Amino acid sequence: MKTAFFVLLMIVSFGTASCGTDDAKVEIENQWVRVFRETQEPQSKTNMRDHPPTVAVYLSDAHEKLTESDGNVREIECKAGEVSYFDSGKYQRQNISGKSLQSVIIELKDVAGKPQPGPIDLDPVEIDPEHHVVLFENERVRILHTILEPHLKSPLHFHPHYVVVYTTELHTTQTLPDGRNVDNPRQAGDIAWRDALRHVTENIGENRGEEIQIELK
Repeated sequence: MKTAFFVLLMIVSFGTASCGTDDAKVEIENQWVRVFRETQEPQSKTNMRDHPPTVAVYLSDAHEKLTESDGNVREIECKAGEVSYFDSGKYQRQNISGKSLQSVIIELKDVAGKPQPGPIDLDPVEIDPEHHVVLFENERVRILHTILEPHLKSPLHFHPHYVVVYTTELHTTQTLPDGRNVDNPRQAGDIAWRDALRHVTENIGENRGEEIQIELK
C-alpha cells in the first residue's frame, strides 16, 4: 500500500517571514543554512523576532496563529508532510491546536558572494519526473518530493547543495561517481545535509520511502 502524502505550499509574506522557536536545538548549521527541529506545545508562543527566508517541513498536523509586528494576524493549518515557504520578516507564532506541533525548520542564510555549485545537469526532475516532483521553486530554493518505491534504483542524477528531511523510514544505498557505495538507513523525521553531488539512489528496503529535498540556489 502506498504511503499517503500531503502537500501544501504556502508563500506567506509579512512584508517578509520564517519559522523557529527561540530555544530550539540547531542540528545543522553551515554557510548556507541553519536547520533545527521544533516542538511547540499547545498554546505556546515564540518571541516576536526577525526571521530570514525559511522552509518549514511539518512532521505533525499544525494549526498556528502568526502575529506580525504591526499587529496583523494570520492563521495557518497544515497536515503532516506538508511544506511551507516563508519570506523574511518579523513575527510571533503560536500553536493554537490542542496537540504538540513538530516540524523541521530550514532557515536560509544570505548567499551574496558565496560560490554556487553551478547549473543543474542530470536534473532528476527531467530524467525521472515520476519519482522527483517539484513542490515549490523560487530564486532561493527548489523543493522536491522524492518517492522511492521498494527496490527502485534511480538513474544517475545531480543535486546542488541541499537539505533532506526523511518523512518515512527507509533504507537506501547511494552509489557515487567514483564507484563508492554509501549505506543510508533512516528513520522518519531524520535530517541530513548534502553538498552538491551526482549519485544513484536505490531503495533496498521493502517499503516505499519518501523524502523532502530542499535544493539551494
